[in-house]
Amino acid sequence: MGVVYGDIGTSPLYALRESLFHAKSRGSVNETDVIGVVSLLIWALFVVVTVKYVVFVMRADNKGEGGTLALMALARKAVGGKSTAIFILGIAGAALFTGDAIITPAISVLSAVEGLKLVTPFFDHYVTLIALVILVTLFIVQRKGTSGVARWFSPVMLVWFIVIAVLGLLHIGDAPRILYAFNPAHALYFLFSHGIISFVVMGSVFLAVTGAEALYADMGHFGRKPIQYAWILFVFPSLILNYLGQGALILHDPGTIENPFYLMAPDWALLPLVILATAATVIASQATITGAYSLARQAIQLGLLPRLEIYHTSDTQEGQIYIPRVNWILLVGVVLLVLIFRSSSALASAYGIAVTASMVVDSCLIFFVAWHIWRWPLVGCILFAGAFLSVELAFFASNILKLMDGGYVPVLIGAMMVLTMWTWLRGTFFLEQKTRKDSIPTRELIRMLEKSKPTRVPGTAIFLTADSDSAPAALMHNLKHNKVLHERVFIVSVHTENTPRVPREYRYEIEKLSDDFTKIRLHYGFMESPRVPAALALMRKSGLKFDIMTTSFFLGRRSLKASPNSGMPMWQDQLYIALSKQAANATDFFSIPSDRVVELGAQVKI
Repeated sequence: MGVVYGDIGTSPLYALRESLFHAKSRGSVNETDVIGVVSLLIWALFVVVTVKYVVFVMRADNKGEGGTLALMALARKAVGGKSTAIFILGIAGAALFTGDAIITPAISVLSAVEGLKLVTPFFDHYVTLIALVILVTLFIVQRKGTSGVARWFSPVMLVWFIVIAVLGLLHIGDAPRILYAFNPAHALYFLFSHGIISFVVMGSVFLAVTGAEALYADMGHFGRKPIQYAWILFVFPSLILNYLGQGALILHDPGTIENPFYLMAPDWALLPLVILATAATVIASQATITGAYSLARQAIQLGLLPRLEIYHTSDTQEGQIYIPRVNWILLVGVVLLVLIFRSSSALASAYGIAVTASMVVDSCLIFFVAWHIWRWPLVGCILFAGAFLSVELAFFASNILKLMDGGYVPVLIGAMMVLTMWTWLRGTFFLEQKTRKDSIPTRELIRMLEKSKPTRVPGTAIFLTADSDSAPAALMHNLKHNKVLHERVFIVSVHTENTPRVPREYRYEIEKLSDDFTKIRLHYGFMESPRVPAALALMRKSGLKFDIMTTSFFLGRRSLKASPNSGMPMWQDQLYIALSKQAANATDFFSIPSDRVVELGAQVKI
């Protein structure tokens, strides 16, 4: 409840309010409208969250891990090759999550702090400032890790869900006819009787299910069963009770439509509720930020982004990481959104497009999993995916109507991320082609060295390279300029697999190329940090003989320059070079002791 359900759990702060705001744009809201909108909220939660994610999508775990990139890797594995369409879907889903990660903290904290306006008008002009202070503080403390405060996540969210359930339960009696909302006929009647208005309202109804993807994305942290039980037995009932209570309150007193969530509370409980809501939204924001770190690390491991500095903030939890550049990019984005939109109602227009699009991506990817892994009939897979896509595409289309009112924000953010990933992939491909063209095969180099016999020095030299079949550039530079070769040479390459984690027994492959040359391939999952010294220590226990104290790590450092013949436009060359400059050096990324490293540089035109 503390990590997975923070985002969706705070949706009652604004989901019904925004839905009814659009519904009353054609005039006053009547009883049929209120019951119809509440019915839409309930059935959206049931179909999208309970049926799609809890029952089906969570079955598509990639060795226990979830999330868009994990699903992409599973789908690509399922089709038995490197499907370009699936890869593009995965990149699009990951890019769209970035927009969600920026908007969620802004709208969540703003919606909570806005409750202060009801406490006293004094706070009317300070809501934006208070929200900014909370958000900036949240991002600043990320460096210290969340293990110290995470123990409070569950108690706070437990109290939150109990409170919203009790508030809803207390007000259902104000207008018991709100219980008609359980009948989907009321939702359908609203949709088909209000024309274009119902289409607009659907965009706001979708706010109730934002955060549903967290159920799947966080599966690797907690397992499938605990997440399913928490939803079915606790979170889902709490949300339904609260939406029913808000609807009953509005039926009883139409004046409460301006902020039904906070007006459910008695006057004496309003300030404590605002404080509790703020704490809950901070937790929801923290969960989103942590998810952004995790997604960025997966993207780095899969080669979609340059190697960024990753800090581990916990000695016991592999998932507790901090990525400074991601953190500050998110902070700048969140602050700009708060300053530009200044209210949760305005931000609600920007919310939804990214989330609906990412859900559409999940539905497309789950089609391939159902067809190739679950072995469902093709017709059944089409009907299965088509049923969810029909709902999600309707939500997506309704959110597109908000494009000019702020919906362009996540679209622009997503487009920038797609451009960044595409440029990095494309530039890396051309660079690898050029490197391979200019390099000598390792086995051919060994034969040449057996004839020329360079000066040998004691110890072990480890050369890190992306392509172990070609002689590493650092090795060639060392021979050219220093004219020496160590007694033992290890050519080490690190490979990321389409699985979250690789068991220790499959961590490495050792191939003896000659008496003094050894090729080593290290295998890591996309959820793991590649620690080369730890892998070498594991190999020593298995019989690989070398002394770490007489071992030197040789790394190549390339200085890139744009070339008119690179295969990319000049602007993309420059973007790729700028991205490469943001990359962490290999010493830090692979956790290599800095006092054992020798770096040899070269200028390369791309």
